[in-house]
Amino acid sequence: MEGVSGVRGRVPAVAGFTAFVLLLPIAGAAADPKPTIPQAKAKLAKLNKQADQLVEDYNAANEKYKKSKKQYDLINSSFKKQNVKVETLRVGVVGLAVSSYQTGEVRGMSGMFGTGDPLTALSGMAILNQLATSRQLRLEEYEGAIAGLKEQRDQRKTAFEDATEVRTDLAAKKKKTDKMVDEQMKLLRELGAFNPGNPQSTGQVYSGPASGNARAALDFAFAQIGKPYQYGGTGPGAWDCSGLVQASWRAGGVSLPRTSYEQWAWGKNRQVQISDLQAGDLVWHSGFGHVGLYTGQGSVVHAPQTGDVVKITPLAQYNPDKAVRP
Repeated sequence: MEGVSGVRGRVPAVAGFTAFVLLLPIAGAAADPKPTIPQAKAKLAKLNKQADQLVEDYNAANEKYKKSKKQYDLINSSFKKQNVKVETLRVGVVGLAVSSYQTGEVRGMSGMFGTGDPLTALSGMAILNQLATSRQLRLEEYEGAIAGLKEQRDQRKTAFEDATEVRTDLAAKKKKTDKMVDEQMKLLRELGAFNPGNPQSTGQVYSGPASGNARAALDFAFAQIGKPYQYGGTGPGAWDCSGLVQASWRAGGVSLPRTSYEQWAWGKNRQVQISDLQAGDLVWHSGFGHVGLYTGQGSVVHAPQTGDVVKITPLAQYNPDKAVRP
């Protein structure tokens, strides 16, 4: 019995050990295989393509916000200045009424109508009419000065509030996207494929065929080569695609809108065929979310994506599908 009981006492222990072994993770089966560098880059490229629309929308909303705020600040400042004038007019209207009452101008004129002299009575009526007209004009000036300006201010304020709401919503989405991109950058760093760039990079010297404004634009763009890509970057140490293009052509004397979508809308009547590209032309690929500058040497200078830097890419590899000549 003792032996039997001893065996029985050991059974739960054996069963427990077996269960423990079964619950252990199987090395190699449970662990996800580490992606290769091409796989990591492909995943990042896919993420950035998805993020292009969001980031461009955020940039557009941010521009709308800044423009609306500037317009509102201007109209509100004018309103405040005009309000000083309005307050002065208001005081004048009230003061005129009080003065007339205190000095007895109107009451004193009652005698004019009891003299029996028609000319005196008519003169009194004219004075009363002049006083009434003066007050009315001052009152109308007061009302007119404030009404139109207040309406404009309220309209600008509404637009400003709407832009702020849109910007806040997109900022939250961008924050989520940035978190995802940060994860990809971490992966690229682990694989040794992340290029942090150099915010102080002096770039390269452009030696292509461009001249005039296009030359100035490309000189600027080439001087940015090696600087990191950054969502929303407008320089001088980091750029996104449309920020680089805007700043480059600003150096060439042409004012472009901020986002790649706005730049396309600005230049859609200046479209050129890909086969007819000239140095300095704006070139897009994959829709309207990414833009760069044609160098005139069979390549494009652009700020490509997170984890990369401003660089030159062969035109065939860039795969452009639309172009505009500023």
